[in-house]
Amino acid sequence: MTALLVASPTVLDAAPAVPDDRGRGRDAPLVIGHRGASGYRPEHTLGSYRLAADLGADFIEPDLVSTGDGVLVARHENEISGTTDVADRQEFADRRTAKSIDGVELTGWFTEDFTLAELKTLRAVERLPGVRPYNTVFDGLEQIPTLQEVIDLAREQGVGICLETKHSSYFDSIGLSLEEPLIDMLEANGYDQRKDPVFIQSFETANLRKLDGMTRLRLVQLIGDSGAPFDLAAAGDDRTYDDLVTPEALTQIAGYADGIGPDKGRIVPRDGEGRLQGPTTLVDDAHHRGLVVHPYTFRNEHAFLPADLRPSEAAGPVPLGGTGGAQAEYRLFFTLGVDGVISDNPDTAVAVRG
Repeated sequence: MTALLVASPTVLDAAPAVPDDRGRGRDAPLVIGHRGASGYRPEHTLGSYRLAADLGADFIEPDLVSTGDGVLVARHENEISGTTDVADRQEFADRRTAKSIDGVELTGWFTEDFTLAELKTLRAVERLPGVRPYNTVFDGLEQIPTLQEVIDLAREQGVGICLETKHSSYFDSIGLSLEEPLIDMLEANGYDQRKDPVFIQSFETANLRKLDGMTRLRLVQLIGDSGAPFDLAAAGDDRTYDDLVTPEALTQIAGYADGIGPDKGRIVPRDGEGRLQGPTTLVDDAHHRGLVVHPYTFRNEHAFLPADLRPSEAAGPVPLGGTGGAQAEYRLFFTLGVDGVISDNPDTAVAVRG
């Protein structure tokens, strides 16, 4: 495990000086719009991605799964009952089924059981209506976008793309590998160099090692707050995400990836009551091995903030202008030297950075 350091009493008040260039200087941390601007729009829609760009995000972050006819589309999960209106569509009632995805038993509707043409008849809905009731006004307005549509939008808006492959081992097991069509499409669109504005990230490890031999694009090893990469568990390897943040493991990661995307609690842990603790050495440990660090997920809603940054008795939707706690959290992580933040509310991140 990484060592804990004592937090400076002024760490929440300090903010790095950041020159302005679309809100960031050349060496300033990136703002990555998580599933677009998902604090304000149903996630993984063209409207969400476009809004993220409008709010100053440097990159947008699509998650990728496959349709039954092998087209990559943007969804947080291949089970889509929580992010589309599929449960209300009687013509697809017989597609409801139970599956084991990465060792978790799920019942619902899965992208791989639909053709792209069928998926395009569905409409996106807000995944967290209880937390983000304002977003539900956009329910039913947008389709599931394809990877090509996301690439087209990113180019139009002048932003980079931070792509996450979801459930890579599972899709391999059903003959719908994600990596080959992903690289083929990126190369067809002119993305094939390390300098290109693309990151490919995954919570699994084997697919990143495979991608390292397929592309010069930058790769990011995602690191969860608990548990283990599914590919390691499936292979009988007992290493967990805890084991991936040791200095020795970071050296190994640097052999196939260019960065890490850790849960932000691995940089600044919280105690049992949700209060911030002293930061770990993970940022410095990663930097010493040439790895960039893009922690996730930053959100404005009080329920997601550390307990000591929430207004008293606040747990519901954040009111307009009520983002002081979130701003303090960004200041803390920028001060600790992260290279980017993955945010549901990119405007708040951009404002603090600038």
